[in-house]
Amino acid sequence: MKGLKKQRRIQVIAVAAVALALSTALIGYAMRDGINFFRAPVQVLAEPPGPGEVFRIGGLVEEGTLVRGQGETITFNVTDGAASVPVSYTGVLPDLFKEGEGMVGTGRLVNGVFEASEILAKHDETYMPKEVIDALKEQGVYVEPGS
Repeated sequence: MKGLKKQRRIQVIAVAAVALALSTALIGYAMRDGINFFRAPVQVLAEPPGPGEVFRIGGLVEEGTLVRGQGETITFNVTDGAASVPVSYTGVLPDLFKEGEGMVGTGRLVNGVFEASEILAKHDETYMPKEVIDALKEQGVYVEPGS
């Protein structure tokens, strides 16, 4: 009887381990397209993404480049101080979006223009995504607030 209980316990543990491994593999497979890594403009120009690849770009909205076209199309450049990438976006921009401020966009690079499907702006006067701050610091452009 003891041998049967021990065998049953080993079977349950083995089935649980296989189920855990299978569920982990399925979650990883499902998330493979949902993970968007942040890139600075200098990284985008140095290593352009593949055609159709969705990624995130972030930096500062370059001064003097914000142009509101006909309808809801807006164009501007995003910069990290070392490089600048033109951006085209059709839609309504966040209220806090303006020149000289931080932004992160999600989209694709098409013929050298980042076609954004989503634009995020900072959500208060001092917030900027960590990735944007790090990229700006690398270029020597970022100044700490209040300094």
